Formats: sequence, structure tokens, C-alpha cells
Amino acid sequence: MTDAEIRKAFIEELTKVAPDIAPSDVGPDDHLQDDLEIDSMDFLNLVEALHKRLGVNVPETDYPQIATLNLAAKYLAARLG
Repeated sequence: MTDAEIRKAFIEELTKVAPDIAPSDVGPDDHLQDDLEIDSMDFLNLVEALHKRLGVNVPETDYPQIATLNLAAKYLAARLG
């Protein structure tokens, strides 16, 4: 997957679990919980959605590595590559 495809998948899954967030609201360095204000349950649902869509398991210890779009794209690319 390309970086753009990973970012698109991440944003699509994020907006599914948190429909009050528009794709245009997601900046590359916006923190999901601090800036976009998703709650912990939505975050867990996002982790599960990414696992289902991309086949990437994100252990709890790695959650900080997917806290922003930029971080998540890098993390997911490394796991997919």
C-alpha cells in the first residue's frame, strides 16, 4: 500500500467510528484524543477497524504510535511492508 492509501484507509475508518469527525477535520499531526476529542472506546474501535481492514494488529503498548495521522501512517506502513 502507498502512503496515500494508508492515510485514506485510516481517515475512512476513523470517520466510521467517530462520524462527527469530517475527513477535512483531520490534520496530519492532530492528536486523536487531545485534538479531535475521540473517546477511548472510539479509539479501541478504530484499532479493531484497522486490524480488520489492513490486517495489522496494534498492541496496546503501541497505541501512542497511532495517535496522529502522520504517526499512524508511518507505523502502519512499517507493519504492512
